[in-house]
Amino acid sequence: MSRIRFHVSAMSVALVMIAGGCAVTAKDDSTTSANSVTSALVAKRSEPYLYMGWGDPPSPSAVMNASGVRSFTMAFVLSSGGCNPAWDGSRPLTGGVDANAISEIRNAGGDIVPSFGGWSGNKLGPNCATASELAGAYQKVIDAYQLKAIDIDIENTDEFENPTVQDRILSALKIVKDNNPGIVTIATFGTTTSGPNDTGKRLIDQSKALGSNIDIFTLMPFDFGSSNIYNDTVGAAEGLKSKLQSTFGWSDAEAYGHIGISGMNGLSDQQEMTSVETWTQIRDWARGKGLARLAFWAANRDRGCPGGGVVSNCSGIAQSDWEFSRVTAGF
Repeated sequence: MSRIRFHVSAMSVALVMIAGGCAVTAKDDSTTSANSVTSALVAKRSEPYLYMGWGDPPSPSAVMNASGVRSFTMAFVLSSGGCNPAWDGSRPLTGGVDANAISEIRNAGGDIVPSFGGWSGNKLGPNCATASELAGAYQKVIDAYQLKAIDIDIENTDEFENPTVQDRILSALKIVKDNNPGIVTIATFGTTTSGPNDTGKRLIDQSKALGSNIDIFTLMPFDFGSSNIYNDTVGAAEGLKSKLQSTFGWSDAEAYGHIGISGMNGLSDQQEMTSVETWTQIRDWARGKGLARLAFWAANRDRGCPGGGVVSNCSGIAQSDWEFSRVTAGF
């Protein structure tokens, strides 16, 4: 299923298209137990995306003060050539606007998780020749910011739909886990209204087979052409829960505890409308089920502009500024 989502390269602003188990044996018990313990230790994460190269980036501390949100997902770490990480593939890893925003967030008592990937731009997954090299690229960012979590946004077809690259990413995450005890790893990817598609299911199966020990599987449930985004979001998350249960043998609570939702506030690219009220419903459902993460694309768009259409710096609907962030902070 193809979908449209905002994303830009370092040089332009554009709308672009995105790509929308076995039984547990005695041999698998230790893996299942370890993942269950990890789930119990992962605190709930409420972290809107913030993109410093697009959409009139707001002052993160202003958003924090107005909404109560304390964490952001910083988009996007890409390849600046070969296996070298950089913000948006062009801005310096340290010493630039992204580093300044991170300092502002931390000085205000918050924290960040960087997102590697997204849709457009040059990805690290295909450019790093081996899992070890890719893990090294992730490690450069971890070390630069003393990170407690990373998000791997596996949506571009060069990563998501390429089995070799998908496995490289999953193997790199295992190395990251081994080398950084306690770090939280997040995989974010597209979905159908009933849960992961076949490629998403493969990612989940391979994460078990390769021992990736991913903490949170985050779905992007939007751009379905939906007439009821709440129902379709719940349906997608329930489908993911069932897949996690069949793959890992988890209980309902364990499976929910490994799930994240990353929505799109206001108007989506297919003109679906997620109102503040609907996002509150989604938040309350996710909180009630014990999900691990709630995010949305993006804080840059968390400003009202009724009739404004689908644009980069506001939601296209009537709302108070930073209202989606305020709701997300209540997760």
